[in-house]
Amino acid sequence: MRECLECGEKIIGRSDKKFCSDMCRNAYNNKLNSDSNNFVRNVNNTLRKNRRILEEACKDDKAKISKASLLREGFDFGFFTNTRTTQKGATYYFVYEYGYLALENDLFLVVKDRKP
Repeated sequence: MRECLECGEKIIGRSDKKFCSDMCRNAYNNKLNSDSNNFVRNVNNTLRKNRRILEEACKDDKAKISKASLLREGFDFGFFTNTRTTQKGATYYFVYEYGYLALENDLFLVVKDRKP
């Protein structure tokens, strides 16, 4: 006798069926795919916030913004998704498709990567 993975009820129907109803299937998958760990949820929230701040700062493909402006908006420099180093040795820090490069006088160059 097969049982529903979500509620344990008896399953009637196809031999490969795992859930008794769409409601149980949805509930099971929602639990499985939710960020149950607070640490993961907080990191994702910080990355989304950083991305939004960079997106607002970079209306075109490039923009300059001060460190003070980024901090005032709540930007957290400790969270980024990847880095890229240019041939000249400059390191861009990316938050998804938006990158920033430290310049002189506490300014940052914000760029948008057009590559998919």
